[in-house]
Amino acid sequence: MPTAVLVDGAYFIKRFRRIEPHNAFNAERAADLVHRWATAHLTAWMPPRPNCPASRLQQPSRKDLYRIFFYDCPPLDTKQHNPITKRLVDFSKSREAVFRRELHIRLRSKRKLALRLGHLSKDVKWTIKPSRIAELLKGKIQIADLTETDVSIETRQKGVDMRIGVDVASLSFKQQVDQIVLIAGDADFVPAAKMARREGVDFILDPMWQSIPDSLMEHIDGLRSTCPKLALRTVSSETSASSSSG
Repeated sequence: MPTAVLVDGAYFIKRFRRIEPHNAFNAERAADLVHRWATAHLTAWMPPRPNCPASRLQQPSRKDLYRIFFYDCPPLDTKQHNPITKRLVDFSKSREAVFRRELHIRLRSKRKLALRLGHLSKDVKWTIKPSRIAELLKGKIQIADLTETDVSIETRQKGVDMRIGVDVASLSFKQQVDQIVLIAGDADFVPAAKMARREGVDFILDPMWQSIPDSLMEHIDGLRSTCPKLALRTVSSETSASSSSG
């Protein structure tokens, strides 16, 4: 039976931007990596068989793909007044909105990829950035010192986790797959993971090298990340730089 790969879009984008900060708003690159890192889970290396020298080459086995599901929300498209400058901001023209719309268009064109969209809560509000809050609390700055870039709009996704849970249940109860890979890192998915395992589904979590809660680790069948490991990339780069300067 095939494998289904479910991707928490907000989580993926956050980790993608940590791994490739220079491509933070490159929708084409993000869409390509969604597909590449998801399909990488279809390949598994078989352990060598005893007394069989040829098997030491560790020939890979490949599972079939049922579908990749990408869960996200349309970008914020309202107009809000910045609380510092009182200037009207059109969020539909922001870099984030342009990136999100293009990403969704490109994902829709990918083979065997389904885009599942929730919606943003209408309760949006402005908040002071954490770094500036810390400075305010320490008395380093005053409210009057804040600029328009020290505040940001806060939004909440609605319906995304529910859609992931419903799809996990549907795939499991209908026996459409025997393996589900979830690219996420939220303990809210524990009930879905437990349910899938009770139905005999092999449930794999890909947190993209992010540490996960013990409560989530307890209820999965395996942990595997297919994207580059950020720490190793950083150490490697620093080592190469030191060697070059030496």
